[in-house]
Amino acid sequence: MKWMPGVTLVALGATLIAGCGQKAASAGPPQAMPVSVVEVVATDVPISNEWVGTLDGYVNAQIQPQANGYLIKQNYKEGAQVSKGQILFEIDPRPFQAALDQAKGQLAQAQGQVLQAQAQLGLAEINVKRDTPLAQARAIAQSQLDNDVQQKAQTEASVQSAKASVAAAEAAVENAQLNLGFTHVRSLITGVAGQATTQVGNLVNTQSVLTSVSQLNPIKAYFSISDAEYLALIQRARGTGGDLLKNATAIPLTLTLANGETYPLKGHIAFVDRQMNPQTGAIRIAAEFPNAGNILRPGQFGRVRGETQVHHDGLLIPQVAVQELQGLQQVYVAGTDNKAHLTTVQLGPQVGTSWLVEGGIAPGARVIVDNLQKLRDGAPVSPHQAPATASVTASNATGR
Repeated sequence: MKWMPGVTLVALGATLIAGCGQKAASAGPPQAMPVSVVEVVATDVPISNEWVGTLDGYVNAQIQPQANGYLIKQNYKEGAQVSKGQILFEIDPRPFQAALDQAKGQLAQAQGQVLQAQAQLGLAEINVKRDTPLAQARAIAQSQLDNDVQQKAQTEASVQSAKASVAAAEAAVENAQLNLGFTHVRSLITGVAGQATTQVGNLVNTQSVLTSVSQLNPIKAYFSISDAEYLALIQRARGTGGDLLKNATAIPLTLTLANGETYPLKGHIAFVDRQMNPQTGAIRIAAEFPNAGNILRPGQFGRVRGETQVHHDGLLIPQVAVQELQGLQQVYVAGTDNKAHLTTVQLGPQVGTSWLVEGGIAPGARVIVDNLQKLRDGAPVSPHQAPATASVTASNATGR
């Protein structure tokens, strides 16, 4: 009777162990986890860079008067489109009109002096013609003929002097007319006129800036790029059979506005500075964008994007598929054995919502893009093709 409880306990333990074994046997191998995969395909991958740009007018003209006087009229609406040659301001013309009238009077006086000198020249010529045969016949003294010839020469000089006075008077009239015309301050370009910086009634001079006019179609976007980016742009342009300036369509540029919207019209490089900035190691570039509706204005900021190079046979993987562990970038790849294999990859630049892979996987690899936190290396998986927008949506959700 003393050993009966011990036997009972041993029998009970054996029964429990047998039951657990039966349950383990009935559980079987772990089930394959369903995952979405993206097949890696070799393709040409354009690499784009983005720079912060500042918009400025294609031409910016400061409107300054060429005459001194009181401003009596403003003929344009601030912020409106103005045409080349349009009168923007008027200066009191009365002093300039008086100067023009005076110059015209001096011109008339000079012209009268020419007529008088020409009349005297005609008389001198008559005297010479009359006295020449008489002097030859010794009817008059030779000295009288000599006096007639000298008088004719002096009169001819007077005619030339009077004509010179007429030319000077005509120049004075033309100058006075120009000064009178300068009382109408005109725009030298077609563009949008800014706010007037002075008011009607103010005394202005040739140093005064009355307003500014900017040509906005097309408009320029200035930005700076590094030395390496500049060299990449040069190579990219040469690859398309042109250079940065002559082949405008070789490197199309896009502009992203401050509200995040992409400007619908493409631009191109219009200007490259002559040298690098030694302090920043960057060179200044100007892009030209069409701006028919004057939507873009000087002083705005935007992000200019352009393709700097093309990777041939490049491999792209979604950003959401990449995990970083201790400085290593890793992805899960669904193998032919339908198991998840953790693979270390070398990443290049970011391309949209994907990464350019420089090593670690080959074309045809099936990269897993979901259920990553539940996977382990070697775990069985049931792969299926991910929807076309799956990787984009997941990448946006991660904030990358």
